[in-house]
Parts: sequence; structure tokens; C-alpha cells
Amino acid sequence: MEDFRDKTILIIDDEPDLLAIVKAVFARVGARVHTAADGEEGLRQFYAHQPDVVILDLMMPNVDGWAVCRSIRQLADTPIILLTALNADHVVIDGLDCGADDFITKPVNFGVLLARTRAVIRRAELPPPTKKPTTYHDGYLTIDLEARRVLVRGKSIKLSPTEYRLLSLLFRNTGRILSCEQILRSVWGEGYTGNDDYVHVYIRHLRKKLEDDPARPVYLLTEHGLGYRFEKQTQ
Repeated sequence: MEDFRDKTILIIDDEPDLLAIVKAVFARVGARVHTAADGEEGLRQFYAHQPDVVILDLMMPNVDGWAVCRSIRQLADTPIILLTALNADHVVIDGLDCGADDFITKPVNFGVLLARTRAVIRRAELPPPTKKPTTYHDGYLTIDLEARRVLVRGKSIKLSPTEYRLLSLLFRNTGRILSCEQILRSVWGEGYTGNDDYVHVYIRHLRKKLEDDPARPVYLLTEHGLGYRFEKQTQ
């Protein structure tokens, strides 16, 4: 079985037994696997190997998973899956706010971990639909889906693959309200329905990057109890 052939996985966890087992799980499906037992070594391994996915434990001494996640996200769009024994909504939200792509609680179901890792790789590699090449410009915001460019006041804005797919989905459905379930299925996949926090957090990310005043958005609008929609502005 070679689901992960030519893929490089970095696992950062201070539990030696779990680290060894997760390494074996990914090696068995064809991945190149690198490991680190703490955050500092994890960042060194990240710079050295430029992995396709990072599997990251949150609770580690010295440099914890939160700090590692933020450091990676400042440099790259590499998918990050967080592992933690803390099963609480605020932990999930904080993890997504740090820039993580997914979140798995311990004890780890290794089948779920493999499936979630496949999903984040697919999302990172899959370009947005191009059936209707679309551009938009209103003097403040520019969107060019063919060129995969987003600009605010003429300055290029860096979006993660997930942020870009979310913006592309909303923009291609301008004026139409999309429910969290519809967004989750289109951007994250069928296995994520019910995880509305993913949508709320990433909408907040996009607003911070695109809106002149994120507290009073004019492009990414909330329809309370219904979902979200993109609204064009007068050019």
C-alpha cells in the first residue's frame, strides 16, 4: 500500500512510544518520515526537510505545539495536523487560530489520522475549480481566480490553500448564502460536517486579511443562523 509514496511527513511529539508508532504507520504506507521529540528540534527538521505535512503534538515542554504551529505558519502553507489529549472546543478553536488545518484528539485512531492526512494533502494540492474563470476589482479588493491572485489596495495577500479555497467558493457563489455544512463539504470534505468551528475560524482569518475593518465586514457577510455569503461592492 503506497498512499503516501513521494510524500514527506514530519512528526513532532514528546511521547517516544507514540512517536515510534505513528512513524511506523506512515512508513508502512510509503511515506518518508522524519521525527522530533520537542518543538525546537521539530522546527530544525521542518527547515531541513520541508515536509508535505506536519503532525504536531500541542503539549510539549519548552517550545510547545502552539509556538511551533505559529512559527511554521509564518513561513509556509504546509498542512499542520494537531494532536492533543485536551478535548475541548476552545482548544480546537485556538489550534485553528494558530493556523492548523486539522485537529485530532488522543488516543489517536491511526486509520483516522491517515485519512485526515490524505485529506489535508489533497486540499493543499487541489486547485480551485476553473469552469468559470472569474476576476473582480473594485479599487480596494482584487480577486483573480485564474492567476490565483488576491490583492488589497494593490498589495498581494498571502492566503493558505484552505483560505483560498474558502474565498474561491464564496466568491463563485456571490450573493448566495452558503451554510456551514455546504462550506465544510466543499472546502474540507464530507468527513468534516458538523465541525462548524472550522468555518467560523477561517472566515475570521479571511476577514483579517481582506476587510478594511474586520469587525464591520463588507465582503464576507454573516447571515445569522444561515451561513455566509460574499458581496461585491460598487466599483
